[in-house]
Amino acid sequence: MNAARLYSVQVGRIAPLGPQGVPSAIIKSRIDVPVAVTSLGLAGDEQADLSVHGGPEKAVYGYAAAHYPAWIADHPEHAALFVAGGVGENLTIDGWVERDLCVGDVHRIGTARLQVCQPRQPCSKFVLRFADSKLAKAMVRNGRAGWYYRVIEEGALSAGDVVELVDRPNPDFAFDRLVEIVNCRRATAHEFAALSRMEGIASDIRQWAQSR
Repeated sequence: MNAARLYSVQVGRIAPLGPQGVPSAIIKSRIDVPVAVTSLGLAGDEQADLSVHGGPEKAVYGYAAAHYPAWIADHPEHAALFVAGGVGENLTIDGWVERDLCVGDVHRIGTARLQVCQPRQPCSKFVLRFADSKLAKAMVRNGRAGWYYRVIEEGALSAGDVVELVDRPNPDFAFDRLVEIVNCRRATAHEFAALSRMEGIASDIRQWAQSR
């Protein structure tokens, strides 16, 4: 597995979004100094709707820098917004995409340790950010979802830090397959059984798998 690096770090404050002024912190600003990482996310980052973003199992949102050229190729009309932080991520990571990860991977970034626990699902704020209803379906279709981290060891990180894989409890369950399962709400009986007892996965996904 190739090394990865933290390309940039972003945080956002709650502000009106779209013509109706919906509260959202999806618009992020780049931070070029070390940022503290707590169990609920990066210092200075806010979430307007905790049912969708935030909380211990959606504390930090990571996204692959490699996805932005693909987004621009598909939707050149939004090229100005498809830059680091453009889809609302906290950490833009250079070197890895979803297929390079496994569910439950633990990454050391700076002095913090973060665990990959679930994919992002596009919400209405993503649509409002770009004023384009096609983009939510496009994210589901192309799988460029990014990943949420839970924080298992607080610390600090900054742009330029190495992103190091320090533990892989589920080497046989690729993260891009979880993205597909969550988006399509379908899996095999074997996959449901595996997800229902998987170390590191988000509790709501585990409970859903158990119910199936």
